[in-house]
Amino acid sequence: MSGTVTVLAATMAAVTDLGRAQGPALGLAAGGALDQSSARVANTLVGNRDAAPLIEITAFDFSFRTDTDILIAVTGARMDVYVDDIPTPMWAPVFVQAGQKVELENMSAGLRAYVAVHGSFEVPLLIGSCAPDAAAGFGSLLAADTTLALHASTAPLTQEAADVLALFDLGVDVPYFGPGTVIDVTDGPDIDEFAGTVLRLFAAPFRITDKSNHIGLRMTGRLPVREVTHEILSRGVPIGAVEIPPGDELVVLHRGRGVTAGYPVLAVVTPVSLDTLAQVRPGEHVRFRHATLRSAAADAHYWHHRLQNLRHSVDAAYTHVGRPDLRCAA
Repeated sequence: MSGTVTVLAATMAAVTDLGRAQGPALGLAAGGALDQSSARVANTLVGNRDAAPLIEITAFDFSFRTDTDILIAVTGARMDVYVDDIPTPMWAPVFVQAGQKVELENMSAGLRAYVAVHGSFEVPLLIGSCAPDAAAGFGSLLAADTTLALHASTAPLTQEAADVLALFDLGVDVPYFGPGTVIDVTDGPDIDEFAGTVLRLFAAPFRITDKSNHIGLRMTGRLPVREVTHEILSRGVPIGAVEIPPGDELVVLHRGRGVTAGYPVLAVVTPVSLDTLAQVRPGEHVRFRHATLRSAAADAHYWHHRLQNLRHSVDAAYTHVGRPDLRCAA
């Protein structure tokens, strides 16, 4: 252990990662950070591997203190970030000295923020992941006085090096959070069962209800109508499945979803739009847009290309200021 981070205030925050890829094969949800792109960028900015544990903060303020020098990055939902009351940028690497307090306040757009620390945290794993899983009784929310052990502390950065680092344009793609969110979806396996009313999915906005969570987002609007009545046997469903259960809501399953379900699947949200959907607040509206499998794959490929470019930029910046030890891990 190389020091600790102590939580000072937390309402809804947890240590997570990119989830457990092997979980669904064993009957467990994949779980993990709901906005995977923001989580990956946070870890990249501090030189961690993509899947390193980090803190996911939902909706509320969060603060902590460190007893050792650390390098952090805050991404995701727009918040005011302070280090010992000094305003600090998001979407950039920031050095924090031992004893300093970090505060994240006033989430003004988006729903989830991420805090990555160079070297990451020492936390328990379940099937290779620290992602919480309530059904399995694994993981828990952070609370005041929770202490997180760090894998590594970070040697201090000289003021001259910090000033030079701040001048680098790392080329971070900061996503938009706010009204007018558009969610891309591909055709689902049961689309033909809604043949007469499929276009309702794309004709008008849908409102996110306050019953939404990491398992699924519930939405109200003018719903497509299923034209057949036969029951569907429980079967495997993907993350992002757009289900139309009986009632007046549609459901978009997210990373905490169970691995099987028995409702008709009209569409499937693309991987890139799943991250966007993770940042939409209850009460906000989204519009669905039809996408092909080819365009969805192209969007995902482009995003991973941009992330790779960011890794190269971060490596170059740390090398330039004489800190190759902070370069991105494999």
